[in-house]
Amino acid sequence: MSAVLSDSETLERETSAAPGASAELFIVLNPGSGAGGKDEVRQAIEQELAGAARRYRFVDVQPGRIVAACQEAARLAKEERGIVVAAGGDGTINAAAQAAFTHDVPLAVIAQGTFNLFARQLGLALDAAEATRMLLVAQPEPVQVGWVNQRLFLVNASVGLYPKLLADREQVKQKLGRRRWIAMLSALKSLLEWHRRLVLDVELDGQLKQLKTASVFVCNNRLQLQRIGIAEDIVAQVGEGRLACVTVRSIDLWAKLRMVAYALAGRLGEERGVDSFTLRTLSVGSRLARRMSVATDGEVQRMQLPLRFTVAPRPLHVMLPPVERRLPPE
Repeated sequence: MSAVLSDSETLERETSAAPGASAELFIVLNPGSGAGGKDEVRQAIEQELAGAARRYRFVDVQPGRIVAACQEAARLAKEERGIVVAAGGDGTINAAAQAAFTHDVPLAVIAQGTFNLFARQLGLALDAAEATRMLLVAQPEPVQVGWVNQRLFLVNASVGLYPKLLADREQVKQKLGRRRWIAMLSALKSLLEWHRRLVLDVELDGQLKQLKTASVFVCNNRLQLQRIGIAEDIVAQVGEGRLACVTVRSIDLWAKLRMVAYALAGRLGEERGVDSFTLRTLSVGSRLARRMSVATDGEVQRMQLPLRFTVAPRPLHVMLPPVERRLPPE
């Protein structure tokens, strides 16, 4: 998923971002991510790094302060020409990516979340020990990231139904735990209860129109689009200077049930109430609201309208192993 830059810009970015083979690793391990024990994850990481005599340190994470910890890790990486390592779920990885992007330092990922779509798309291992071994032979590569009102997203950003699904899912997870089947059941319940239809003023690649929809879902992840069955010609453009967008026209009960059935079958793009297309920029406004809930990589926040979705002005440098060491996206 390479972003489009001139040769001189690419060379300048790669030169400034490229760490040495012995660059120190600044690791942010989120104790609240995923279902596994964090002590075991930390031990696995430490064992692999110690065995390779690689310099590293864990950045302290105070309760509810994951963003601050990521910013501190990125600051240290900038000072020491090191690497920020995110060990956690999509929210942790997003916070670390935002910090790495801001400080222009490389990001490494040891995915420990529920879905791990960013890591899967890049062919990274989900086992902590194997992901660490991949990191030891990795080099920084430019990866396209999305941008909404100057907030970075790696996988997706959305308004409408999807932020509601995420907020409800988080409440359920607090009670029942972070399991994939729990997340799926929570999403189904939220979908069936959702009755709101948004009336939005949008500008899509320079063209103005009014959009009536239950949700606007902007995606930067080919794997997620393939899983739900978006057309391959749309999927192929993601990561090549474009994002994909999925909107839902109807929200009556039968439309919801059809949408669920098509999504489970991996054929959502064929559902007549769903529209999908690619874009470079999408501006979203409303005559009825000044702020709106926006979900970015599983985290929900309120943002000022208008919202502007676009490819970030430059790529994020992500530590990736040689191609032959990467796993097939699945």
